[in-house]
Amino acid sequence: MITAGEFRNGVTFEEDGKVLQVVEFQHVKPGKGAAFVRTKTKNVITGAVTETSYNPTAKFPRAYIERREMQYSYNDGELYYFMDTETYEQVPIHEKDLGDSFKFVKENELVKILSYKGNVFGIEAPNFVVLEVTHTEPGVKGNTATNTLKPAVLETGAEIRVPLFINEGDMIRIDTRTGEYMERA
Repeated sequence: MITAGEFRNGVTFEEDGKVLQVVEFQHVKPGKGAAFVRTKTKNVITGAVTETSYNPTAKFPRAYIERREMQYSYNDGELYYFMDTETYEQVPIHEKDLGDSFKFVKENELVKILSYKGNVFGIEAPNFVVLEVTHTEPGVKGNTATNTLKPAVLETGAEIRVPLFINEGDMIRIDTRTGEYMERA
């Protein structure tokens, strides 16, 4: 059990049958009245974010999220197959459970599979990946007075915005959490 007074960023707990993760928290002690904990929580299965206030003595059962490192093998329509690197077991995961960061994952790349009580609800891609630009318009010389961005398609099929000096064939580093261009690799 964990009390609301012990909340920290990243803590997972159960409330009303939902698995919640603390995104932000703030202990508030007003001049009048009792202290409380203001939190922003994310439902780890649906991704919904809510703001709630709790009494610091409220108790909740801890929720343990299992993170297993697996290698992305291939996809077969709507199912994507991942191989456990220890047991070599193939695990199929439906396309809707993958999440936004999966569009930056290449075949044979290692990812973390997130599950709760045996039910897979998402994947965690590496924070930074290096991918090749397969298509982008050429930048116009002299059009660089400001931080101008142009669309680019990557080798995984994902589309992001990159600076004008990036050309087809360039290898770039991407932050998978935000989907933004970081630098040339």
